Amino acid sequence: MAAPAEVRPQDTRTFKAAVPNQTALSGAQLYQGTYSGLQGPASYLIEVPDNWNGTLVMYAHGYAGTGETLSVSPPSIRAYLIAQGYAWAASSYSANYYDVRAGLEDTNALALSFGKLTGGKYSAPGKYLIMGVSMGGHVAGAAVEKESLANERNKVNYAAALPLCGVMDQDFEFQWLGDYTLAAAQLAGLGPQRYPQSDYQTLLPDIKAALFSDTSAALWQENGAQGTKLRELARRLTGGDRPVFELGFRTAGTQNAVFSTGGSDGTINGVLTRNLYGNVGRTYRWTDGAAPTAAETSFNASVLRVTADTDPNPARTDGLRWLPRVNGDFSVPVLTMHTLGDFYVPFAHQQRYRRAAEARGNGGRLVQRAIRAAGHCEFTGAEIVQAFGDLVTWEKTGQKPEGDDVLTAATVADPAYGCRFTRATRTGVAACTTTP
Repeated sequence: MAAPAEVRPQDTRTFKAAVPNQTALSGAQLYQGTYSGLQGPASYLIEVPDNWNGTLVMYAHGYAGTGETLSVSPPSIRAYLIAQGYAWAASSYSANYYDVRAGLEDTNALALSFGKLTGGKYSAPGKYLIMGVSMGGHVAGAAVEKESLANERNKVNYAAALPLCGVMDQDFEFQWLGDYTLAAAQLAGLGPQRYPQSDYQTLLPDIKAALFSDTSAALWQENGAQGTKLRELARRLTGGDRPVFELGFRTAGTQNAVFSTGGSDGTINGVLTRNLYGNVGRTYRWTDGAAPTAAETSFNASVLRVTADTDPNPARTDGLRWLPRVNGDFSVPVLTMHTLGDFYVPFAHQQRYRRAAEARGNGGRLVQRAIRAAGHCEFTGAEIVQAFGDLVTWEKTGQKPEGDDVLTAATVADPAYGCRFTRATRTGVAACTTTP
C-alpha cells in the first residue's frame, strides 16, 4: 500500500536557480532560462542545430552537492550532438542533494516543455533519448523503468537510455558507502558502538592514519595488515578482482569522497525519513577460502550490526518514490559504461544491474562496457561518442552492439579486461597490447 503524505528534510529546503550564461555553438540556436520544477524553479539549457533531425537528447547531470545554488551544464559530447543533428536539453533540477526524483521529474518536464521554451519555433520531438552521468546515470536508468513510467508526474517515453558511471542499484550504493566506512573504522580500532557514529568525521584522521601510510598525496598507500585487509574487503564489495581496482582504491579523490559519507544516518541527508542502511547477515571477507578465516570470523563477530528501518523508500501516492528504483524492468535498448576502478560508484553496480535485467527477461536489451580507468566517470569523448552512436544505431536498426561480460569472474579478472572499448591509456593503467 502506498505511503501517505509525509514531510522529509528535503521538502523544507529551498534552492536558487539562475539564468545560465552560455553561448550557442556555430550552426545552432541556444535557449536558456528558468522553468517550474518539482521543488521550485530550475535552470535549463536547450540547443537545437539548424539541421535538427527531430530527436531530442535529454542530459542528466551528476550529484551537485548540498548547496542552495543550482547549476546546469551541457553534455561533454555537446559538439558531437550538434554536428550530428541532435538537439539536446539539460536541467539543473529544482533541488540539490541526492534527489533523483527531482532529477527525473524535472528532466522530463523540460523535455515536455521543449516547444514552449523554444518559442514555438519547432515541432514536437519525434523521439526522445536520455543520457546521464553518475547520479544522472541513476536518473537515466530510472527514466526507462516501468515503475517510473507508471508513477511519474511528467511522462516521457524514451526510445533508449545511456547511463554512464551510473548508480544502477539505488540501495546498493548506500549499503556500499555504509559498509566501507564502518569496516574501515572497525579495522582501525575505532569502530562504532552505536549507529550512526556521530563522531566519525572527528575520528577520521586517526582512521586514515591507522590504515594508510600517507593520505596527503594524490595516491594513498595502504598501511600494514589492517590496511591490506581493508583493500581486499573493498575489492570483494565493489565487484571482485579486476584490472585497475588497486589504482582506484588508492586514488585520494574518490577515497575522500567515500570517507566523507562516514557517520551518515542512512536517510541520504534527509532525502528519506528513515534509515536505508543495514548490515545484518552481511559477512565481510578479505580472503577467498571456502570458509572465513579466524580473523574474519572475529571481525564479523565484533563489527557493529545495523538494522535498516522497515520499508525506508516506499511507493508513494504523490508520484515516484523519493529514491526512484532501478529494477532492470525496461523495454527499450539500454547501453551502460563504467570505469573499472571507480571507487565511489563501484563497478559492482553493473553486475547487479545485469542480474536484475536478466531476472526480468531483459538481458537482451542491455549492453554494458567496461573502461580501463580509475576515476569516477573518467571517460574520453571518443568512448562516449562510440557508446552513443552504437546505442542510436541499435535503436534505429535493431542491430545490437557488442559489450562486455560483467559477471564471469575469470573474464573480469583477466589483465586485458576492458581493452575492447577503452580508447585511451590512462596514467598508471597498463596499456592494452591488442587492438579491441
